[in-house]
Formats: sequence, C-alpha cells, structure tokens
Amino acid sequence: MDVHHLRLLRELGERGSLAAVARAFHVSPSAVSQQLSALQRRIEVPLTERRGRNLVLTGAGQALAEAATQISVAMSSAEQAVSRYVQDPTATVSICAFNSAGLTYFGPLLGDLAGEGNPRLVCHDRDVGQDAFPALAADYDLVIAHRLEHSAPWPSSLTVLPLVREPLDVAMSDQHPLAAHPTVGVAELIDEEWVSVQDGFPLVSALHSIAVHAGRPLNITHRINEFFVAAAIIANSPAVALMPRYTAAPQPGSRIVLKPLRDVHLSRRVDILCRPESLHRTAVQKVVRTLQNRAAPPPRTATTHARSPEQNPESPVEHPSADPSS
Repeated sequence: MDVHHLRLLRELGERGSLAAVARAFHVSPSAVSQQLSALQRRIEVPLTERRGRNLVLTGAGQALAEAATQISVAMSSAEQAVSRYVQDPTATVSICAFNSAGLTYFGPLLGDLAGEGNPRLVCHDRDVGQDAFPALAADYDLVIAHRLEHSAPWPSSLTVLPLVREPLDVAMSDQHPLAAHPTVGVAELIDEEWVSVQDGFPLVSALHSIAVHAGRPLNITHRINEFFVAAAIIANSPAVALMPRYTAAPQPGSRIVLKPLRDVHLSRRVDILCRPESLHRTAVQKVVRTLQNRAAPPPRTATTHARSPEQNPESPVEHPSADPSS
C-alpha cells in the first residue's frame, strides 16, 4: 500500500470531507478521490461510504486509518533516524583506493581525522583496472580512482571530485646512463628494458603512446602490478618504468630518480568517485575536504628525486597512474 494513500485516508477520517482534504493538500477533490480509489483496489472490503453528501470511513476504513497513524509515526521516526545519520559528523565512512593512493593518503588521512568529533574511517585497497573503478562506488562511500588524462571520462551517474593531476615521469636507477640528464626523450628510451603493468591498467596505454611516438614496440621485460616490487627491479637493474611524480613517488635514498619526458606529455587524473547521495552526509563531506587538503603535490625540479605529497601542501595540483600498476 502507498503511504501517501494511507495518509489521505487518515485525513479523510479526521477532516470529514473530500473537500477539506483537498484544501489541505492543495489539490482538487477529484484528485483525492482517484488516489483513494487506488487504495480501495488493494483492499477487499469497502473503506468509505456515502453518508448524505459526504464521503466517510467505514469500520474497515477507520481501522486502516488508525494503522495509518501508526505507520506515520514509524515513518517519522525513520526519517529522523536518517537525518541524524546524515548529519552525524562522527559516522563511519568507508573509502577505497588503488595501492599507491592508499599508501600516499590513508596514513595522513587517519592522522588528520583522529580524535573526538571526527568521522570513523574504514580503509580498503582495491587494485583494479580502470574500467572497474566506477562499480566500486556501490560498495564504498568514497573511491579514489585514476585514469589517464586522454582516456574516457568517468560515468555521468557518479559525482567526480578531482583530487590531483600528476605527470608520469620515467623512473630509473641513479646509476643508469641517463640518470644525469635533466630530461629524457623517446629516442633515448626505445632500446631500454621496461617494467610494465598487467593488461587493463592505465599505464599500459601510456606505454603504448610512447611506442606509437617511437614507431616501434617497447622492449617490455617485466610486468609488475606492485609499486614496491617494480621499484626494487628498477633500483637494481637497467630497466626503466613510468611512475607518477607525486603519489608514492620514490623517496630519497631509494636509488631511483624520476626524469620528465620532453617529447611526450603523459599524465593521469586521480579523482574521488562517489554516488551523489553520499555527499549529503556530513561525515563524508569532512573526509573529502580533508583528503583534498592532503592532495596538493610538492614542487620539484627535473633533476631531483620525487618527494611525498606531505612535504609541501601548498603546491599546485596535477595527474597520471600511481604505482606502475595503479
């Protein structure tokens, strides 16, 4: 039964006439009559009867109207519970991120939101292909996702909050022959061994762009979907890889340097994805603001090691694909 129809039945019993109900709801008496008729079709016994010129409730109608009052109380209680949940700044917020974004943001985010009066954050890492990120918004309040800048946008059914735009640089050992160069070109890299990711992850198409520019396939030796594993390979071999400039970039002492590509511009967008209704919640809004405050990347020169996003929170924002895999 439709809750609105039950409410009209209750109002008829209390107000005494179709005209009075119609005035209260700012509709015509015939509209009220049609909706009561729709309710009557679902009930086997008569709910109303004519008494003179007025339509009044039968015994069954009065019983259902009393039940409608109880239903109205329950609905009001449910709405208030939802309102308290939506407005509760300490409610639980679930968030998932690809591996390198989780490495970069989860720890600082938990630190920022520690203490009384803050949301309870529940973190998950999800290492998925680019096309699988939108579906995660059904399971988590917030999804930190990434895509290459030239790729298709996220579905319009989701709310997309840009987090960072970061370039993709070429990572190599500090002992690599090209490590002393301020920048590197595709022609210098075409014969190098490359660390790629598994098919379906954004960096695959970025490497394909380099191959197209070079006019021949890259020499892909390793396929690694974990940043730390790829970094260990690069630090101890001649292999090179594309890596993000800011999120989970190699730290000083890692024996890895990042070099900008001077003839191919590659970057990715790191975004927060969520269903539109998630942003109605006070707790979710606070997590988003805190995360955005953490997202500004640090300034760097072409010849330095990449630094973590926390080292300079006032820098401009950019974008690419995080670990070699994410």
